[in-house]
Amino acid sequence: MTKRKTEKIHLKRIIALVAVLCIAVAGAASASALSRYGSRGDEVVKIQTKLKNWGYYKGKVDGIYGQQTYEAVKYFQRKNGLTVDGIAGPRTLAAMGISSSSSGSNGGYGGYGAADYELLARVISAEGRGEPYAGQVAIGAVVLNRIRHPSFPNTVAGVVYQSGAFSCVNDGQINMAPVSSAYKAAKDAINGVDPSGGAIYYYNPRTATNKWIRTLPIICTIGDHVFTREKG
Repeated sequence: MTKRKTEKIHLKRIIALVAVLCIAVAGAASASALSRYGSRGDEVVKIQTKLKNWGYYKGKVDGIYGQQTYEAVKYFQRKNGLTVDGIAGPRTLAAMGISSSSSGSNGGYGGYGAADYELLARVISAEGRGEPYAGQVAIGAVVLNRIRHPSFPNTVAGVVYQSGAFSCVNDGQINMAPVSSAYKAAKDAINGVDPSGGAIYYYNPRTATNKWIRTLPIICTIGDHVFTREKG
């Protein structure tokens, strides 16, 4: 074998080795960008906070991705039709409304479709027309919080059209063209903005006739609406 052929073989081997190393490094970087068992940090705090507000997680919000967080993520994934692996990857984070630099594109509306976005804007407009902007975003957040809560349907349409859930469905206002601010509010809610503080109910104390809803713990009041959560 000539010296030139030997050099070419060595060069090919070096190039192949470099390629393998690049793939390994890229894979490691991608994996480390996801929150999983053993992870720590602000993203884990966000995950725990969301899951705790929705009733999936009962542990401390400590930023440590331990067994309880792992099981809560799996529970959330099962409920929302995601791959059940206990890893808070791009799709799971998008479903939670948590933005991540590793998440990439979420399909236009933070993991929701155009029809979901339109329906969310309609319910925000019908329920929150005349309310302050924060109140409109909070209404959208309540819809999304219900989707992620184990006691409610897991789609926008399922939540909005659940029997007796929203008065605007009963009186037909859901079919009216949304005000422009409702679209912006829907987008903010989908992107994780939640002025309601994780609420799954709201009501107008001046007009509400349901005695049960008045017994629920109050999180905050925005405009004419009181935002609440479940007991316990």
